[in-house]
Amino acid sequence: MGSTDTDGSAKDGGYPLLNFGAKPKHIKNILLGRLDQFMGSHYHDVSLPALMYEARVDDDAHVQLEVWHAPGLSKPTFEEARKARYEKARKGETRFGPSWSNHWIRVTLKVPDKDVFQRAERVQFEFDPGCEAMVFTTGGLPLQGITGGDGGDRRVEYILDAKARKGKHTFYIEISANGMFGLTKGIGPPDMNRFFTLASADIVVPRMAAWHLFWDFTTIKQIARTLPDNSPLNNKAMWVGNEIMNTFRQNDVSSIDRGRKLAEEILGEGWAAKGEKIYDGEERKKVQLWSIGNCHIDTAWLWTYSQTQQKIARSWSTQLDLIERYPEHRFVASQAQQFKWLEELYPQLFQKVKAKVEQGTFIPIGGTWVEMDCNMPSGEALARQFLYGQRFFESRFGQRCRTFWLPDTFGYSSQLPQLVRSAGMTYFFTQKLSWNNINDFPHSTFNWVGLDESQVLTHMTPVDTYTAQATIEDVWKGVHSHKNLDVTSSALLAFGNGDGGGGPLAAMLENLRRIRAVAAEHREMPVQQMGQGVNEFFDHVLKETKNGSRLPTWSGELYLELHRGTYTSHGSIKKGNRKSEILLQTVEYVATLAALKNQTYRYPKKTLDECWEKVLLNQFHDILPGSAIEMAYVDAEKLYAEVFSALSDLLDEAHKALLPESSNVDGDGEPFALNMFPVPRREVVELPFAPASKRGYQASADGKKSFVVMDDLDASGFALPKETPDVGVTVKSKGKDEHLLTNGNLRVHIAGGRIPSIFDVQDNRELIPQGRSAGLVLLRDQPNYWDAWDTEYFSLEEYDQLTFDYVEIVEKGPTRGQLLARTSVGKSQVNLYITLDAVTASPTSDSRSLLRFDADVDWREQHKFLKFELPLNLRASEAQYETQFGVLTRPTTRNTNWEAAKFEVCAHKAADLSESGYGVAIVNDCKYGYAIEGNTMRLSLLRSSTEPDAHQDQGKHTFSFAIYPHLRHFFESDVIQVARAFNVPLLPRRAPASSFGDFRSSLRAPFSVSGAKSVFLDTVKRGEDDDFRRPGVDDARPKTQTVILRLYEAYGGHAKATLHIGTRIKRASYTNILEDAIEEVPLPDAGPYSSTAIPLTFRGFEVKTLRLVLAADGVKRRSSREWVKVEKDHAEGA
Repeated sequence: MGSTDTDGSAKDGGYPLLNFGAKPKHIKNILLGRLDQFMGSHYHDVSLPALMYEARVDDDAHVQLEVWHAPGLSKPTFEEARKARYEKARKGETRFGPSWSNHWIRVTLKVPDKDVFQRAERVQFEFDPGCEAMVFTTGGLPLQGITGGDGGDRRVEYILDAKARKGKHTFYIEISANGMFGLTKGIGPPDMNRFFTLASADIVVPRMAAWHLFWDFTTIKQIARTLPDNSPLNNKAMWVGNEIMNTFRQNDVSSIDRGRKLAEEILGEGWAAKGEKIYDGEERKKVQLWSIGNCHIDTAWLWTYSQTQQKIARSWSTQLDLIERYPEHRFVASQAQQFKWLEELYPQLFQKVKAKVEQGTFIPIGGTWVEMDCNMPSGEALARQFLYGQRFFESRFGQRCRTFWLPDTFGYSSQLPQLVRSAGMTYFFTQKLSWNNINDFPHSTFNWVGLDESQVLTHMTPVDTYTAQATIEDVWKGVHSHKNLDVTSSALLAFGNGDGGGGPLAAMLENLRRIRAVAAEHREMPVQQMGQGVNEFFDHVLKETKNGSRLPTWSGELYLELHRGTYTSHGSIKKGNRKSEILLQTVEYVATLAALKNQTYRYPKKTLDECWEKVLLNQFHDILPGSAIEMAYVDAEKLYAEVFSALSDLLDEAHKALLPESSNVDGDGEPFALNMFPVPRREVVELPFAPASKRGYQASADGKKSFVVMDDLDASGFALPKETPDVGVTVKSKGKDEHLLTNGNLRVHIAGGRIPSIFDVQDNRELIPQGRSAGLVLLRDQPNYWDAWDTEYFSLEEYDQLTFDYVEIVEKGPTRGQLLARTSVGKSQVNLYITLDAVTASPTSDSRSLLRFDADVDWREQHKFLKFELPLNLRASEAQYETQFGVLTRPTTRNTNWEAAKFEVCAHKAADLSESGYGVAIVNDCKYGYAIEGNTMRLSLLRSSTEPDAHQDQGKHTFSFAIYPHLRHFFESDVIQVARAFNVPLLPRRAPASSFGDFRSSLRAPFSVSGAKSVFLDTVKRGEDDDFRRPGVDDARPKTQTVILRLYEAYGGHAKATLHIGTRIKRASYTNILEDAIEEVPLPDAGPYSSTAIPLTFRGFEVKTLRLVLAADGVKRRSSREWVKVEKDHAEGA
């Protein structure tokens, strides 16, 4: 036992004999509150912030500021700004505004000669304009972004290098009068008259030791607040944090070093000297979390495309700077469109990005043109997202993406796994289903299996965000919230400020270094790793799970239980999307025929590419869903107008090449119609002129139009007028409020302002239940928060059935019968033209007619939801919904919360409710939202939210939908063919009758399918790598010319079909959607001018792409007799 002094202390420094103190145990909640005070609060002048800067100057001798305010809302280039006339600017006085305007500051600095500046570890220019800004060199190279204000994304320091500390240093700053999240409060409309004041423009010397202590303490405090209360590390962190505060003296700089030494009890002795090599320790073998920097930049949302272009340059230049300062930093960026904007608008910065891509530190990811909505784009549009995205990345960086990266969209199509794999990717990252508001999605890492059984290895980060702040909480959650720890403990931490851009901050990278240091010392801390990319993470998971065999499976769509209103919001954008998708494919089809049959015609690849890129851009996941600000939709509508104008011109040019003697329907000659969806068709066509004195033509009531039946029963692509069938349409009025539309197969009764009866005459069947009626309904639409995004189930609990104010007869038959039904809704007017034609929806013998509704609406409501409701005498526990390249089946019951969550769902051209032997579909030309429950179908028509667009959907709307009763269950019906034809109506033109024979030959498609009614030829286009110069015309020698065909099985069953090719080909091969050859197709031994028949086999919902290499003489030498004929009983599509 050691000796003691008389006061009880140990002479040898050992354990004292006596203790006269009264030291309590720490009280955790009080101590945690104290930790919050060290780095700020109202004690900042006596705590760590008091020592974080050594010096600061802002006088005119050292900081000279000149400003140029760009006129209006213009966005001048750097060269324009450099040549502008500047005036003196002053901190605290110079203002930037109004909203969305741009301003330029020319800065000239002279760093003081004092030692505190010249010998400092770091000198920086602190510039806070209160809004977003970007620093440029005098040569126009963007150096970094600035984010002013006091938010968590604040970044106002521009570090001056050694050269800038000597003499004068001049540079430019572009200031944009908007914040990181635009100019909104919450999700409201932007403040259009906002001004910002220059708050700081100072040369400062940060005391870096204090900053490092700040970051040390941040990590320690986060541990104390995050880890379980009873864990050793949690309690140790709280004790160390308290000791650091006890040690600190605001008038003693040396106390900073003592505090850092205390911090090593948590971080490890000497950890800081390792720098980025902190990640090289033995614990790297036990990595659980892979940290990846990203800055999600919404291509438009609370700002426009134009502001996004600036955000890209600000964010990515900043990340290049951080990569230089933190070698372990790996940064991923998606969306080929954003890279293209950077290349066009900031070419110097693009070259710097390209260099980092080559080094592997700046990583293109995602493989798509934009981070698109995945609910509403067509199957072909989704394919083009991958085609244009992957081809861009390969052309600029020599590589394609391996991981499909889409963290923030409002649900994921069930055909994505097939398309992702066909685009050369195996992996998929997201997190959005963590936003579900009803059910908790059960997996973090799993095999996602699509409609056709294709699968992608999918990871939904358990951190539940793509904008993690790289905190202890994020790291802890990444492991302890993982739902598949039984088979893999690996997770991805996607960190960095996002939505409005920005990306990781230096503080985040500093925190991650410290978190790794803690993991090296304490087993309680999960091990996170930097220095590798997303592909390496997935490669590791694939290996860890034995090629995914140990992972659970999720089959079908990834339905987001939120944001269901986005299927309907901004109806004009939905219409622009559908119409432009169809017009693009139509032009490609007709242009391909023209190129095959007229050697002087040049396939318009460049213009088509430009149009596709505009349409794909507008499919961004806040534009197409209708959840952006009003200004963004001005831009989107302009793009659609440009697309429609360009494509209309292209279509006219292609028609002239194919049909040189024809003109549009206003020209001279006899009427005919083009069948751009070449399946057998018989339809009533409206002609904008008074009828000729011929049988079969019905004059309109006003005498200005005529209606005639046109036939293309052999699917030649060419339809001619026919006489009206013997059983035409009759329209009768039974008093003021009762009307009857009848033809040979349907009888429609309108009474009391509703539709109480739709009767199938041939089947002697009433479709609407007794006491119920079809018609418009109006719902109160007041979601809990996300106004433009959401609609909630309680809206369906109580609603108003609207009645027609009055109904009048417009057309009396016999070819077309039509009523006009008017309805007043508040300040709005809804006109429905209800039409029944004398023909059936398809030429099959047992087809029924469409009951068509053409709506002309002047919409002035707010927070109301307009739907069309159709109750049916059918019993079905499931409904079918046409979707991309296939059909989804969803429950109509509400037995579980999983079923109840799907009270509003997305479909494309049709939805159907069928029982054994009979069904009814609703088809439409530009709507996407359906609510089908029990025996009631509802089509969503218009919403009217006020945030973030205060005027969403206000104004004029036109759209069409139809009711299609059919024999047999949906899966044995022709609903998909009818729905596709509804969206591609016969196109009337005129020409001399003597030319009709040649036209039929010219229009007959050299590609058709037989043998399987469920197989559709969806796309006909030229190959991406073709030479589009014309031999003998453009001074070009003949080169390989190809045609791309995309087909799919539409109903979900195995199918055997035959592809008929009526032009001479040299080779055929299966390709992926990127048009890479996969497998050669054996061709039969054919003569030089004989057609080719290729047998095809499909699994359910499979998409196949074929490339046909044309013979040098092609089609242009062929006679009309040599074109393959389509079997007359074939009705499966092209």
